[in-house]
Amino acid sequence: MQLLPIINTPQNKVFQCFLTMLGQMVHTPLVQQIEFMKVENDILRSRIDSNVIRTTYQEKLRLIKYGLPLGGSIKKIISIVNYSTFRRWVNDFEDGNLNKHVKLGRPKRTNQDIINLIIRMAKENLDWGYGRIMGELKKLGIKRSRNTVKRIMIDNALDPAPKRYEDSWDAYIKRTFKTLWACDFFSKTIWTPLGLKTIFVLFFINIRTREVHIAGSSFKPSPEWVVEVSKEIAELFKNDDSKKLLIRDSDGKYTQKFNDLFKQYNFKVKTIPYKSPNLNPYAEGFVGTIKRECLDKFFIFGKDHFDYLIKEYIDYYNTDRPHSGLDNETISSATSEVKCHSKLGGLINHYYRE
Repeated sequence: MQLLPIINTPQNKVFQCFLTMLGQMVHTPLVQQIEFMKVENDILRSRIDSNVIRTTYQEKLRLIKYGLPLGGSIKKIISIVNYSTFRRWVNDFEDGNLNKHVKLGRPKRTNQDIINLIIRMAKENLDWGYGRIMGELKKLGIKRSRNTVKRIMIDNALDPAPKRYEDSWDAYIKRTFKTLWACDFFSKTIWTPLGLKTIFVLFFINIRTREVHIAGSSFKPSPEWVVEVSKEIAELFKNDDSKKLLIRDSDGKYTQKFNDLFKQYNFKVKTIPYKSPNLNPYAEGFVGTIKRECLDKFFIFGKDHFDYLIKEYIDYYNTDRPHSGLDNETISSATSEVKCHSKLGGLINHYYRE
């Protein structure tokens, strides 16, 4: 029987796309199951002469990594341990307790100061493995074997492999976290004697402390205005000789004069790509916060009213507002009576202890 050729029509193209999508939907869970079974099989083959299979910490991590995406379907294929044991591993891993109470081999005799130093080196140098850390310790006159350094890293949930991460913008942000600043604009449409007008605010935020500084507000922010109002912000760093990084977007209002102003104070100015707000998340997060908690809740009449609201909110934001990213450090831990101080007509409440 001769097969008729498929006619290339729009309907056939849509049907082919549908079949492709359907195949991918079916294919993905199968690939995940296969990957998990490969890991499990690899572990089982390494224990083929043993009556009891005891998984190591790293093996548990691999099983968790490939088993979690399977969801409940893992019950049908897991054989190395019971499903309840697997779920206990997952819970312990999420709580940071995986293998915490398991003590095998000789007693640990490494001084706690040395352990803390190894952990510090691993966290501050994300591409260092246990071999590189052992070399750094040797430079300091501290001799420890590869296995000792490796064990300490594993015990503290640090991957001992030489390459523990793929370099990314997020990793870059974390490397420069302590000296990182960002700047951006936010805007608000307000009432004026001439009708509705949009006002713009230039602000700077310290990524480590979350402290925000308002440079100024204007209905028509020009490049010259940006440089002028930024001079007061730059004055904050006249006695700071440390190297710093300032992230900004590609807005045309930031000129070379703006860059040069901050370079005088040991800043490296880095421009993020066009339309990439996700690369300046802390500044974008502040914009959402001030609009959600303050500006969106007022009818604003004139620039003076707007500037007053901004000043009051920034004072609250920098001093009294608890920040989840900082473990709510602004909340007092004292045991005295809790009092409340209100601002902006009760819109903002600050709770404190005397």
